[in-house]
Amino acid sequence: MAIVLQLGELFLGAVPTVLLILIFYFLMKSLFFKPLLAVMVERDARSVGAQKAAEAAQAAAEEKLKQYQDALKQERVKLYAEQEAARKKLLDERATLLKDVRAKSAAEVATAKQRVAGELQAARRDVETSIPQLASEIASRILQSPASPSREVR
Repeated sequence: MAIVLQLGELFLGAVPTVLLILIFYFLMKSLFFKPLLAVMVERDARSVGAQKAAEAAQAAAEEKLKQYQDALKQERVKLYAEQEAARKKLLDERATLLKDVRAKSAAEVATAKQRVAGELQAARRDVETSIPQLASEIASRILQSPASPSREVR
């Protein structure tokens, strides 16, 4: 029984310490831990909110990038179409120019052929009119020159 009395006195002596610890616990809880937990919850909420905002901003940036790339692709297609149209126009102009130049060249060649044919006809007429005179001149020279024995007839 003495032990029970000693334990009872020990518990009675521990009651003020337990009360002080409980008071200190509630004070610390209300004055320190509640504000600290509130700050931590707020920080977590802000972190999650910031992460969501960052994800939303990233998604918006990706969408803008996709729109930009689509617009760039469309502009490239337009540019290539314009370049192709300009190239086709230049090729058509070149073909037309070549056709005109060939036609002019063909006309000049035909004119030159006609002129050469006319000159050939004139030259033939001149030669034909001068044949009798040339023949008589050749014959007279042959007859006038003495035949020398040193010359061989070929």
